[in-house]
Amino acid sequence: MSARRLRAVAWDIDGTLIDSEPLHHRALVAACRALGSDISDLPDQAFRGIHMGDVWMQIAPRLPADVAQAEWLARINDHYVAHRDSLVALPGAVATIRVLARLGVPQACVSNSSRSVVDANIDALGISDAIAFSLSLDDVARGKPDPEPYRRACERLGVAPDEMVAVEDSLSGARSARAAGLYVVGYRAGGGGFEDVDLEIDGLQQIVPLFA
Repeated sequence: MSARRLRAVAWDIDGTLIDSEPLHHRALVAACRALGSDISDLPDQAFRGIHMGDVWMQIAPRLPADVAQAEWLARINDHYVAHRDSLVALPGAVATIRVLARLGVPQACVSNSSRSVVDANIDALGISDAIAFSLSLDDVARGKPDPEPYRRACERLGVAPDEMVAVEDSLSGARSARAAGLYVVGYRAGGGGFEDVDLEIDGLQQIVPLFA
């Protein structure tokens, strides 16, 4: 694919733009503890890139039978949002978004997190003025690895899938973007392990030459 055909960027957020996995894990552990279950034995990367519905399916057997999924998720999100000041942008994330904005490249964020978490992340990054919109798990019927989130992003930005760059750090997210027909960039901050991407990068600034 010629780089001149690439017109827009769809950013994953968690683990791609912001180092959120530690806070996600602390929020999950705190919520489960408040509901009567200690899951601190699980590794802090146990659910990286995993749809929260699938996390619930794995965690629910360890919770009291009367705990509802909605209450569990609300406690997780409340803890996350309340502690968003601890979030740290990944190297080059904000600078790269700012450079692309100056170049006139339309950008959106596409996340598997809930709306409140997405908003907290964007607030922590300070990028709301540089992106056109964000899509959360609450905005789609099916989250990643289903292609729906990235298809929606293309539709809203008014670009063809093969004109959109998706930047992902997880296998689940990369599968979603690939199924939607995007140009997929695998960001190796999380260790790689991608099956099918168009480009692998070690630094987010490596996105800029696709447009500059």
